[in-house]
Amino acid sequence: MDPNLPIGTSVPLEPKLPESSSSVVVPQVSGGQSSPDQLKKLGEKIESSKVPPELKQNLTERLERLMLMRSSTGFGNSNYILEYESTASYVKWVTELPWETRTQDSLDLVAAQKILDKNHYGLVSVKNRILEYLSAIILNMKNNQTDHVLRAPILCLVGLAGTGKTTLASSIAESLGRKFERIPFGGMGDARALRGQSRAFPDAEPGLIIKKLVHAMSRNSVILLDELDRVSDSARGDIMGVLVELLDPEQNKFFSDHYIDYPFNLSEVLFISTSNNTTNISTAVLDRLEVIQMPSYSDEEKTVIAKSYLFPKVRVATGLSEQQIGIAEDVWPQVIRPLGFDSGIRSLERTIEGVCRKVARQIVEGKVQTVQITNLNLKEFLATW
Repeated sequence: MDPNLPIGTSVPLEPKLPESSSSVVVPQVSGGQSSPDQLKKLGEKIESSKVPPELKQNLTERLERLMLMRSSTGFGNSNYILEYESTASYVKWVTELPWETRTQDSLDLVAAQKILDKNHYGLVSVKNRILEYLSAIILNMKNNQTDHVLRAPILCLVGLAGTGKTTLASSIAESLGRKFERIPFGGMGDARALRGQSRAFPDAEPGLIIKKLVHAMSRNSVILLDELDRVSDSARGDIMGVLVELLDPEQNKFFSDHYIDYPFNLSEVLFISTSNNTTNISTAVLDRLEVIQMPSYSDEEKTVIAKSYLFPKVRVATGLSEQQIGIAEDVWPQVIRPLGFDSGIRSLERTIEGVCRKVARQIVEGKVQTVQITNLNLKEFLATW
């Protein structure tokens, strides 16, 4: 520092050019600790990341321009502040992407079947199709190189509401030991929700694909594209166009989000989709999907599900002990069909929740200590509105 300068005068830092195209020069303070300067912290984040060299060079050049702007305008300049916030946000998203990070796949088909049986009762034909699908994936990973592009068809679980499509997709991820992410398509009205927005706009941000990858911190996660048939009519064409690229192994190796503006390899991502029907899915997208029809549950299956899975879960969630509530065997048919046939189990779960809450209220009010639901008192606890 010049001793002739008045005390308190700030001396702008001169930007330093990187020694190579893939590294950022990060000045250090005494003791080997990183400098607290914000720009230097960004440089350290870039340098320590596993960003591709070409993109790392681009980030370096952006940082150098920012340093020159700070040198000429100062810290408090509004243009500098806006440019810094934009650059810091971009560096954050780019460096947190799992460019080389992946989870270890589970290659045990027996364990996969146990997980499917544990999470889903019945659905034998659906489970067999999924196990065949998983077998192809496991065999590919065992016999082929890590850079082999898996061209297994993308599953599309089609069925009425409440038949277990979303939870089945989650079970597939659990079977493979992969991270699970879900993108809801219901009401989606803009393709930019998937592909992101250009950084030329002040409120730009990445699309849902990039966001879910960052959240999963794994490039081989399972991403559920939920309710493909429920996108907005006005944006269906644009969204289906993005899906064509997402679901094609030859194209999604170079998927480019408008915000990131650099190709990211999605070939290791396992996409699963769901739909209530295929009417509103474009032919080009449907051609890339393997449709698995989810059957409706029979009364016998719903009885087992209610007694063995739903009732114990709801009872615990309501705070009731096993001694405080019981349901007689001959009551279950009326619990299963209080208002007639229903394809799924969501309404069945709501019915059981209603019964448990009414019992809980009576116990809290001190009217009873235990309740046994029978045909004699069923109407008192079973709401049929």
